[in-house]
Amino acid sequence: MNALVALCHFCELHGPRTLFCTEAVHPPSPSPPQPGSAIPGDRDREADREGEGLTMRANSSATQRADMCEGCRSLPASHPGFVSVDSETGIRYLSHQHPRQPQLFSVVRQACVRSLSCEVCPGREGPIFFGDEQHGFVFSHTFFIKDSLARGFQRWYSIVVVAMDRIYLINSWPFLLRHLRQTIQSLQDTALKVFDNEQCVCPQRAVRMNSAFSPAVFPHQRSGNAARSLTSLTQHSNLWASLHSSFSWLLKACGSRLTEKLLEGAPTEDTLVLIERQTEQEEEMSGWDCAEGGGSNPQPSQSESVQPKDFQFDDGRQEDLLGPKFKSLRHLRQVLGANDFRQLAWHVLMGNQVIWRGADPGLIQSAFNVLKALLPVGCVRAVSYSPHYEEAYRCNFLGLSPDVPIPAHVSSSEFSMLVDVLNVERGCVNPVSDDDILSLYQFNISSANTQPTDKGPTLLNKIEVALSNENLSVEVVSLCLLCLKEEWMNKVKVLFKFSKVDGRGKEDTQKVLALLGATGPGEEDNVRLLKFWMTGLSKLYKSHLMTAVRGGERTLTQ
Repeated sequence: MNALVALCHFCELHGPRTLFCTEAVHPPSPSPPQPGSAIPGDRDREADREGEGLTMRANSSATQRADMCEGCRSLPASHPGFVSVDSETGIRYLSHQHPRQPQLFSVVRQACVRSLSCEVCPGREGPIFFGDEQHGFVFSHTFFIKDSLARGFQRWYSIVVVAMDRIYLINSWPFLLRHLRQTIQSLQDTALKVFDNEQCVCPQRAVRMNSAFSPAVFPHQRSGNAARSLTSLTQHSNLWASLHSSFSWLLKACGSRLTEKLLEGAPTEDTLVLIERQTEQEEEMSGWDCAEGGGSNPQPSQSESVQPKDFQFDDGRQEDLLGPKFKSLRHLRQVLGANDFRQLAWHVLMGNQVIWRGADPGLIQSAFNVLKALLPVGCVRAVSYSPHYEEAYRCNFLGLSPDVPIPAHVSSSEFSMLVDVLNVERGCVNPVSDDDILSLYQFNISSANTQPTDKGPTLLNKIEVALSNENLSVEVVSLCLLCLKEEWMNKVKVLFKFSKVDGRGKEDTQKVLALLGATGPGEEDNVRLLKFWMTGLSKLYKSHLMTAVRGGERTLTQ
């Protein structure tokens, strides 16, 4: 991640100061050496020495202008700093009191001053975002550290993340907020213990109330109280090494969690829904961290999501599943048979709840993985293996253990389908391959639905034509299915805009259905499919349509 993390402090004598800074130095791109030019290693070392010399000159000039107290200093001038090297990418993470390059020194200095003066959130403690194209964009989190000798018994600090990419920094807000709060909470808890011990030995509030106030003595009292370092406040001997590890990990993890992809055209609805779900998941985890923020020893969480137990198989990959498994829709069709597969696919496309009950969660998960390909991502709600029944509003794919009973209102409903996976009892025969699922299991399919499934929807008819064509490989069938889903998602968008946003009548809607090719044989199934797939549209697309319509209404009114 092309960013920089810095810890800043508001000194009572010298104002905002940068205490500690961690930056990522990327390895130079290899280039053929020119005759008479220095070798890359020498050139890098010379650049490092030049940057360090400029930084030291900048620091020394700043020191000459105003002497630094203990509260303004983290590492002594003779300290070489901290260095960590990422063996995978070759990126070096360098930490010292000030940035290595003089250009970054002024950028970080300005971010430090703004974070501890004018750019402050309500309450003076919390996150805020500011910046511009010239000086970079800043994610800042201000906080207080307890100090028994300070005014108000606390000192003001901030952690700033500086980057030139505004969009990237905004998209990383939930991730940065969650992990910076853990670092801040750890510092505050450690300092609070020191503060309580000092108050027990010598309560400063009583000392201050009993001491005589004199204007001549007041500046000297402030001067004595100001010179107290963060190491002294926390009694943490390896504080700066610990912060170097935290900041280095933060830069690496934040840089690897978001990657750029080349999209041919506008992003699909599936892509938009996945982005929205990831954002919601990060916000939920951030909320959990806020609710559990009172713990004294926060544990470092992973950069990826943590799922509830009932959803632990939802994102499982096919290659990670052990034992027998379905490899593709064609394989599932071959195992179940053409008639049972069509009935199963019909229920999936109509949005009915599909329940698989058996003792092998891996097999059930593989079935859900291939069946999910029939639907847009926004229409998939799966609980892959649960010890109890889940209602249809929670999931349309449900895996159950074999001893879980199905409620009567579900088994008698035409909007659900049950697939019982039974183990086949075999005598003393030769071992069977995992690919031979029919020799291991028997599948009993049941549903209270009496509506014929042989007419429609049109999408299912086209899918079955592709699956039954043995000349088409599995990869070609997958691409064909992707194109068919995009075609029908476009029809869903037109119908949503026409019926939901514009509020047209039934006759006009029927004309649009005819124009979309959804009338004729299987018309009822086509309409039902389109209405169900409307639930899979992204919130971004829906809000965009509603905003455009309201904007048009205001224009007509004016």
